[in-house]
Amino acid sequence: MKPIKVGLLGIGTVGGGTAAVLKRNAAEITRRAGCSIELTEVATRTISRAEGVVDSNVKVSADLESVVNNPEVDIVVELIGGTSLAKDLMLKAIDNGKHVVTANKALIATYGNEIFARAREKNVMIAFEGAVAGGVPIIKAIREALSANRIEWAAGIINGTSNFILTEMREKGASFADVLKEAQRLGYAESDPTFDIEGNDAAHKLTILSALAFGIPFQYEKAYIEGISKLDAADIKYAEELGYRIKLLGITRRTEKGIELRVHPTLIPEKRLIANVNGVMNAVLVKGDAVGATMYYGPGAGSEPTASAVVADIVDVARLLTADPQHRVPLSAFQPDMLSNDPILPIEEVVSSYYLRMQVADQAGVMAEITGILAQNSISIEALLQKEAQGGLAEIVILSHLAVEKQVNAAIAQIEALSASRGKVVKLRMESLG
Repeated sequence: MKPIKVGLLGIGTVGGGTAAVLKRNAAEITRRAGCSIELTEVATRTISRAEGVVDSNVKVSADLESVVNNPEVDIVVELIGGTSLAKDLMLKAIDNGKHVVTANKALIATYGNEIFARAREKNVMIAFEGAVAGGVPIIKAIREALSANRIEWAAGIINGTSNFILTEMREKGASFADVLKEAQRLGYAESDPTFDIEGNDAAHKLTILSALAFGIPFQYEKAYIEGISKLDAADIKYAEELGYRIKLLGITRRTEKGIELRVHPTLIPEKRLIANVNGVMNAVLVKGDAVGATMYYGPGAGSEPTASAVVADIVDVARLLTADPQHRVPLSAFQPDMLSNDPILPIEEVVSSYYLRMQVADQAGVMAEITGILAQNSISIEALLQKEAQGGLAEIVILSHLAVEKQVNAAIAQIEALSASRGKVVKLRMESLG
């Protein structure tokens, strides 16, 4: 079989790792793919960096369109990030009949429906394992290994920066602001960390997982997103006292009313494996009706971990180049004419358990008022913790059984309106993940 020619857009952290892995493991990759895979052209703004990574016979330039228009290139690997330019280049590559490999979660989550439709028209493949959880092969697991299952839910720690911050806050009792500075010093957080700490990155990845798990279109704009920037160290401490750990979790679940698609800080029982995933590591739990709960763990970012997923995609595409397009693994895991129109459930309709922390005047009858409000809103109590606070105040932490979010919100509004109440009620969701 003739060599497969690869064109690379971008040679930053992941692009450099991809070039290095292709070169270092060339013999092993050939044995697996059944043909040699050759890096032919690289387009990047940092030409000097590229020349220090690739062989001298590889064409290097700043012309991104040269790669997508190169008639010799069979597979375009898009690693420039962003959405606008990346989308234009990807669509041009598809129109030119080229297969595309990408690790761009924002692009797939936002424009995946359009991109996949164009790819089907042109009978080309789009591979995107590196877009979710770095080197963890979760896309392949859901699209292929779990195809016998009706997937019930998936939940994941899919942002290493946020997981590092929460781990440090728990282990050191430090504030969010202090740990964020440390994460930036260590290179785990960007100078502008908003995308990670506010949950957007995790929501892009969760949107992809949800589409593959349930056979629905990509609907990032309907995801509920809540980050960790307002999380108080006191809540991490109280959660641990009660046998829980707080993680920024992406959760997607099939319900009778629709599909849950939500990212937020979540209390998880400390005995769960996923509750013990620390530092910058990622983990995804997937629950299938036949297999039960399965967990996928590993490095969620980094040069060669993500390059591992990118190169694996290149090998998959090489193996399938001569396959009948109708018999390839569907891009969205389900046949395109059999996607579901199940709606995304508004967060107000989600059923969860809840952690509520409030400060009230330490006086008789207040607890009875609070429990009465909860009962009126059909919210039952699983556990209660009361601490003495300064200035004649009491701090109360309540864990609820399952309740509808809108009823919890109504109860919180009533509690905050009590004359004994001081400040806002802190609300966090809880998941058993059993």
